[in-house]
Amino acid sequence: METTTVQSEKELIIKMVLSNWELQNKRLDGLLAKLSDEQVAAEVSMNRNSGVYLLGHLTAVSDGMITLFGLGEKLYPELENIFIKNPDKSGLEKPSLAQLKNYWSHVNNTLSGYFSNMHPDEWFAPHTAISAEDFAKEPHRNKLNILLNRTNHEAYHLGQLVFLK
Repeated sequence: METTTVQSEKELIIKMVLSNWELQNKRLDGLLAKLSDEQVAAEVSMNRNSGVYLLGHLTAVSDGMITLFGLGEKLYPELENIFIKNPDKSGLEKPSLAQLKNYWSHVNNTLSGYFSNMHPDEWFAPHTAISAEDFAKEPHRNKLNILLNRTNHEAYHLGQLVFLK
């Protein structure tokens, strides 16, 4: 009986984190649907990142979860150099906004598919960027914690993107 309780508690925690990730994705999708291409191309504030850059950044970060979770290779590895390793005004050529919106959708749909097939215990397993020794000392550094961190990261940038209205 106790195994069932522990399992259901794990499933509840996972469901709470996943539903928050899905909510942030829906909020960002909703905002993008309301903004014109010109609005998304603008800076969120004077001398700050553009909406295009932030969308590319969020897409690249989410794409990185595929490898962090050991689920496969990144779908768009070229985005890392443009949107993670370099700033908005680096002069690097960026994909079009339409491409970025498609990438964003594809990455999130892919992740949703992976996530729906993960066993609850997998969420509490180490991600690929932590050693077995470090994980033994810090078991909270697991896949679920990565998703929680990425959800908060997305919410932070969504707060910036709202200024494009």
